Amino acid sequence: MRVALDTNRYSDFIKGESTVAEVLESADEIVMPFVVVGELRAGFAAGTRGQANETLLRDFLREHNVRVVFADAETLDHYARLFGELSRAGKRIPSSDLWIAAIVLQHGLALCSRDSHFDHLPRILRV
Repeated sequence: MRVALDTNRYSDFIKGESTVAEVLESADEIVMPFVVVGELRAGFAAGTRGQANETLLRDFLREHNVRVVFADAETLDHYARLFGELSRAGKRIPSSDLWIAAIVLQHGLALCSRDSHFDHLPRILRV
């Protein structure tokens, strides 16, 4: 299984939540969407443990089965389609999470997140 990790579940993992650890241990690949890395680093910059948190993140990103995925032209198409689908349905989700969803669909990933607004996107497999 290939898993995309959302910001909240990365934080849960770092705090030692066993359910997230189990998902990540069973994953063949862990994808960190660029947005997630950006959100994490923004939080580090605003917090009091920035350097310690950055060290943990860098160590995590160095794991053999972890990679950061950036948006490309195909991601833009997925983003636009998802935005259109949600707009027609009268649903909104934060733009950062729309980017995450676009990457998940583009790369055929399962999403590890506890954000309920992803429930508006039934094509996204959640773990």
